[in-house]
Amino acid sequence: MKPTTNYVQQLLLIGGLLFCIACHNETEKTEIIKSEPKLENKNPFPFYKNIELKPGLDFEIVSWGKGVDSIGAYQILMSDSVKNNYRSISVERKGIITDAWNMDLDNDGNPELYIQLLSKKNVSDLNVFEYAGGSFNKINFPSLSPSQKKGYTGNDKFFIKNGDLFRSFEVVDPADATKKILKTYQYKLSGNSFSTVEVKPE
Repeated sequence: MKPTTNYVQQLLLIGGLLFCIACHNETEKTEIIKSEPKLENKNPFPFYKNIELKPGLDFEIVSWGKGVDSIGAYQILMSDSVKNNYRSISVERKGIITDAWNMDLDNDGNPELYIQLLSKKNVSDLNVFEYAGGSFNKINFPSLSPSQKKGYTGNDKFFIKNGDLFRSFEVVDPADATKKILKTYQYKLSGNSFSTVEVKPE
């Protein structure tokens, strides 16, 4: 009977050792998993927007730059998957991109891309590119004239109404410096050149 008892004891001992090893390995696995850092899925671009003109034709605006937020660059990527045509343009920027949209303000059948930048703390500006003939053509957006800048306080708002482009901002009332007046200008585009006209309040 002694050999049988010894055999059973040996089996129990081996089983106990295997159980301890398995528990030890499981603990190590758990510790390894817990110690691994979590990866954050963070968008590396300060600004990204996709503008779909029609199915298969997209314009993507991507901003990038390390260091000072207001200095960097952006890229416009055109994808025409129907015609297997792809184009891009890279542009340096001084300002933070806050919005982007498309229009055809001159009704010539070629889309214009409007990139709005916050060039100073409360001053906005536009970069405009027309996509025509397979390339991007920059259209100079006019700065405010001296008369428009008189009393200018910033906080520009660009908006579209009935297919037209407008810009509004407040100026100091020349008759009373404690008051502000809202100015609104309409922008028209012809021959890749902008013109402005003040919209008088009704």
